[in-house]
Amino acid sequence: MAIELSKLRPHPHNSVELEQYATEGDLAAFWILAIDQLDNLENKTVVDLGAGNGILGLGTAYLGTKEVYLIEADEEACVVSRKNSEKIIQQFNTQITTINALIGAQEIEVPSQTDIVVMNPPWGFQTERADRPLLELAFSLDAISIYVLHSAKAKHIEAMAKDFGYEAEVVFETNFRLPPMYSHHTKKKSTTDARCWRFHKPGDKKIIESE
Repeated sequence: MAIELSKLRPHPHNSVELEQYATEGDLAAFWILAIDQLDNLENKTVVDLGAGNGILGLGTAYLGTKEVYLIEADEEACVVSRKNSEKIIQQFNTQITTINALIGAQEIEVPSQTDIVVMNPPWGFQTERADRPLLELAFSLDAISIYVLHSAKAKHIEAMAKDFGYEAEVVFETNFRLPPMYSHHTKKKSTTDARCWRFHKPGDKKIIESE
């Protein structure tokens, strides 16, 4: 899966404000397989918020999702995700919808029954609180589970989740690579500590922590 996801058309990376750091194929595949282990993606409806080129949402089609909604603010990224969707639709029976909309500023039609939300939102390094509209929408969808990749230093996400009636567990931690795509980057390549949370309803904890 990692190889196939790496072959998708890449994110155009046009906006510093949107903090468009793409999820690489290896990480996307690892993440999607983890979701499947915990929540079984077969016949599920998945919403990918801040979808970029669609790699996360489209990757779930490999494991049998019924419907995938890719929501992205960048118009050019949506063009790319639609092209990538065409490739996936040829291989799988998943229904894929790409929605070009700025979350928090525009009305968005999402499925009435969302099973799983997956997202790698802007982390707020460039624009403070840029992740809030995406997180608020995610928690308002009443999904079975919500998977969020964010800075490992982020303290506000679990508090937000609790306000919406969700509990948190950590799926994995990783070094997230930041390629030097924008003019303010001075290093050829850098990494930052990232954490993937699974937010779930009370009583649906899936990860047993070792003592």
